[in-house]
Amino acid sequence: MRVFVYKLRFHHFFGLVVVLLLVFSITSEIFSPMVQKVISVTTNRLIPIYRVETSDKKLSISFDATWGTDLTDEILEILQEYNLKTTFFLAGYWVDKHPDYVVKIAAEGHEIGNHSYSHPHMNSLSFDGVVLELQKNHAMIKDITGQNPFLFRPPFGEYNNTVIKAADSVGYYTIQWSIDSLDWKNTTSEEVYQRVMKNIGPGEIVLFHNAAKPTPEALRRIIPELLEQGYQIVPISELIHRENYYVDHDGTQRLRKGGYTGE
Repeated sequence: MRVFVYKLRFHHFFGLVVVLLLVFSITSEIFSPMVQKVISVTTNRLIPIYRVETSDKKLSISFDATWGTDLTDEILEILQEYNLKTTFFLAGYWVDKHPDYVVKIAAEGHEIGNHSYSHPHMNSLSFDGVVLELQKNHAMIKDITGQNPFLFRPPFGEYNNTVIKAADSVGYYTIQWSIDSLDWKNTTSEEVYQRVMKNIGPGEIVLFHNAAKPTPEALRRIIPELLEQGYQIVPISELIHRENYYVDHDGTQRLRKGGYTGE
């Protein structure tokens, strides 16, 4: 008798589980947008700006400076030839070592971004550690150029929620890139040119390095071709939205409906 009751209870329990699973399956299909939204909110993964959704035919090219200055003069000459202003992300130890170039880059009208002070793996730092890296470099850049940088590019493209929140707490937008020229590798200017041009489009952010050997020659082809195609090449601060935006799962910054850029 006890065995019969046990089996009966088990079958009732099993039946209830099956019913609940069916109900969950049906409601998940009906309310899938809501379910997806809840999952998105609960994961709460922050993403930097990789590119910008824009109807304007404009984009940004940027340069990371972490070692050397040998090619910086040539790059600045090319930019000046086409009357272009871009964004240079400077590491603090590079600023320490080459203050004359920091002055020159700023004097020619280029935007200075913060690339941390010591170029660490940011994911290994605490919230306060990230803030310290940014503030130390920020103070140096401001002292040398008078600029108050507000764009931050994490070293190695490495980030997590702590990094982005810490940067935001001291007024920084965290910026990645959508097109990596890979100019720092053992590559040719032709390869850099092809890699950039096959991926180009409105709102893209291109990554170059100020001391990469193929970069100047590649720029001499890329820049006039982009201009001929009708693109505006602008500093990153003139590309991104400053207010009323969100960043989607692939790093595209989008303006909210009814929002404005804040520019």
